[in-house]
Amino acid sequence: MSDKKNKVTVEIYGESYALKGNIEPERIMQLAAMLDERMKKTAKANLRLSPTKIAVLTALNIADEFLRLEQDYLELLELIKEDK
Repeated sequence: MSDKKNKVTVEIYGESYALKGNIEPERIMQLAAMLDERMKKTAKANLRLSPTKIAVLTALNIADEFLRLEQDYLELLELIKEDK
């Protein structure tokens, strides 16, 4: 990651966002595409939700996955530590 600020415009769930940060533009586009796909999947399963509620539900699902992966990672570190 560089100190250079990159700016890229992405579309997430029908809305355009001009994003600026230290992350490479390709990475920002990849993240936006993943979020767009996840929000569309959430919307398809919950037809009556507003876009805001779809965004929050999607964020909660991603946070849950993150915490599960973090826990799995910590458990793997413990297993590796025990094997040494």
